[in-house]
Amino acid sequence: MKSIAIIGASGYTGAQITSLINADSNLSVQGLYVSENSLDKGRKLADLYPTYSHMAYTLSPLTDEAKQQIVDQADGVVLATEHSVSLELAAWFYKKGLAVFDLSGAYRFADVAQYPKWYGFEHTYPDVLAEAVYGLAEWNAEKIKHTRMIAVAGCYPTASLTALKPLKPFLTEMYPVINAVSGVTGAGRKAQLHTNFCEVSLTPYGVLGHRHQPEIATHLGQEVIFTPHLGNFKRGILATITVQLKPGTTEADIEKAYSVYDSSPIVTVKHNMFPKVDDVVHTPNCHLGWKYDANSGYLVVASAIDNLMKGAASQGLQCIKIHFGV
Repeated sequence: MKSIAIIGASGYTGAQITSLINADSNLSVQGLYVSENSLDKGRKLADLYPTYSHMAYTLSPLTDEAKQQIVDQADGVVLATEHSVSLELAAWFYKKGLAVFDLSGAYRFADVAQYPKWYGFEHTYPDVLAEAVYGLAEWNAEKIKHTRMIAVAGCYPTASLTALKPLKPFLTEMYPVINAVSGVTGAGRKAQLHTNFCEVSLTPYGVLGHRHQPEIATHLGQEVIFTPHLGNFKRGILATITVQLKPGTTEADIEKAYSVYDSSPIVTVKHNMFPKVDDVVHTPNCHLGWKYDANSGYLVVASAIDNLMKGAASQGLQCIKIHFGV
């Protein structure tokens, strides 16, 4: 049995992955941690989230002593922390010999030049970054097995890349156009006026400047136009993607491309049937639906995931299970 510590466990994603690890017979929770300055330190997880009342974990402050205890007792550590916090913690735990599963964006780009532009800091651990593998579980399983530094893919990129990567051989130079809507939990648990439920109305944000655009483009190997939207629902992502395919591409070619997921228990693909968010909420699944107009060469594919599950926690669990072979 592998023991996993969760840092940042008071947030939506941290609490979610705690529940998933707790329920897995091959894994155990070493401990739950929050920052030393957190108002949640010393509280029970169930006090913050009554839905987890079956778990008796308490949120401990991440002191120097706690960090050493994690090193002594855990096999791996999940970081559900801010990007700049993960930058430091991931490198520290990695150098201590633990497997690191980072749910932030601090290690998703191999190119250090991307971080000042998209995350606002210089990447000061190029040696650790060189060992990082992008945690898109269905596509990078072999690499995930053989590294201790896993940068779990972002939520919007997971929905988008799962839909687009099988089509890569058929894409033209025209940029895929991705319009995606996320529930408000994607903005985190911290109180903010614009994510107050009474203030939320369907709207685009981060237009032509969202950090997930270069993440998608980097791991697809092609530039994209990505427009995220905030929806007035709690959780889930629906991405509707329009792509131009090379002349001569047939529906049979597309079906063959998507057959890469035929053995996947998580990704479901349907022709001429489109998913909705309710199909995947509270599950680790990704549902894809597509339709192709051979006359124009344009294909529309919709991708639905739960942003807190396949977009973060359950994909983190996939990476943990892949890495440890459990």
